[in-house]
Amino acid sequence: MITISIEQQRDIAARQTDRQTAEDFIRAFHEAHPRAGSLEARLARVRAEIQQTGTYRQLPAELAYGARIALRDSGWCGSGVPWWATRVRDLRNVQAASAVATQCFEHLRLAVDHGDVTPMITVFAPDTPTGPGPRIWNHQLVGYAGYADGDGRVLGDPRRVAFTNAARRLGWHPPVGRTRFDQLPLIVATAQEGPRVFSLPRDVVAEIPLEHPDFPWFVELGLRWYAVPVVSDMRLRIGGIEYPAAPFNTWFIGGTVGTRDLGAQDAYAMALPVALRMGLDTSTTSSGWWEWACAELDRAVVHSFDAAGIRLFEQDAEAAQRMAWLRAWHRPGDRLACYVRGR
Repeated sequence: MITISIEQQRDIAARQTDRQTAEDFIRAFHEAHPRAGSLEARLARVRAEIQQTGTYRQLPAELAYGARIALRDSGWCGSGVPWWATRVRDLRNVQAASAVATQCFEHLRLAVDHGDVTPMITVFAPDTPTGPGPRIWNHQLVGYAGYADGDGRVLGDPRRVAFTNAARRLGWHPPVGRTRFDQLPLIVATAQEGPRVFSLPRDVVAEIPLEHPDFPWFVELGLRWYAVPVVSDMRLRIGGIEYPAAPFNTWFIGGTVGTRDLGAQDAYAMALPVALRMGLDTSTTSSGWWEWACAELDRAVVHSFDAAGIRLFEQDAEAAQRMAWLRAWHRPGDRLACYVRGR
């Protein structure tokens, strides 16, 4: 006789699909797609599935609709993103860690094709009453390692030191000649295999060396950044079903990479070196040297991405769109399709 613990019972119950949420989503889908067939017949099939298995399988069109709505309302979807035409890759049958990693690499290849960035969502196996779906530990599919020495100094991205250490404990070996821009491995966890580490193939990451339109010395800083952000640590909820691994991408916002990723003190802290090369007075914050240096870092990013043919969101327009999204925000429990934080 197999005994199930109270904790296991609670875990199974947490993965049961709420029937009312499922029905509300199906109604919303049919309202948006009046030619989708009989609503009552579809509701009857969904109720029967939930009664028999504790969950139901969304039709491909339902999945695509829910994923696009979730991206639209995620706060990552700018006003210029054609969310209704976002490509949705239905990989709900993919559960093994190696297969998930392979398809994540394919996402990266497909997202940037000859410089043109395609907004895309890849949906892997969901949580079900019989077991949880796969999870991706990385914040984004592409990121740079951070190596801390005993004196607190960091080579690379300080925000990724903890993740870098976790990857090393799992068996990842950094390159022999470490740099500030070593690509982190992908970590995929499944209930059967636990966390597994996969190094990114060389051909899947599009990177852009950064140069400045007016400062020839800027290239001597050796800065670079990856072309597209693929967010991978958010859970996708659609109609009562949770997809713990559903990476998605749009475009970077102009002005964020330079200031947030390269200039900020808790990141690459490049504002001071740039300010010194510019001859700015860095002895006092009242001189505005930090803001000026970050503005030039942003100019370099926008210039370099444009030269490479990689699209960026326009910063001011995106700020206005983001504020409109925040004003319209409603509680996650009220939404039938959404992205939420947490693995």
